[in-house]
Amino acid sequence: MAPVDNLDNTDRVLLTLLQQDAGKAYAVLGKAIGLSAGAAHERVRKLRERGVIRRTRVDVDPAALGLGVLAFVMVESSAWMGDSADAFAAIPEIEEAHVIAGSASILVKVRTATTEQLQDVLRRLYAIDGVCGTQATVALETFFERPPAP
Repeated sequence: MAPVDNLDNTDRVLLTLLQQDAGKAYAVLGKAIGLSAGAAHERVRKLRERGVIRRTRVDVDPAALGLGVLAFVMVESSAWMGDSADAFAAIPEIEEAHVIAGSASILVKVRTATTEQLQDVLRRLYAIDGVCGTQATVALETFFERPPAP
């Protein structure tokens, strides 16, 4: 998606507030940006229509779900992997997958409960056509994760 150039300051403040807590009432959002609840709701609706807001979701602590192992895996390939999105999406432990430039073709973010489960994910990655190698880096601690700033 191309960058949206026509975001005004009110839209940017609204996006920041929604990133902090997407469950805020429109009355609270409107008050914070100097508009009525109805006007705030309309702004959010238009941001959704334009694709600026892609989805609303709950940010769950992975550790609370027993998913204490976070790994970033560089996937090496013998062929172009840009058409393999469905194969990566079929592995539920993969949270993100990115086509990258460099010595590897794909970078995936994986969360599992144990290193044994991570090893199983690596086995399933090798089963994808074209995959010829992986290099996994396990994160020991996450300082922070941040959404893009509006």
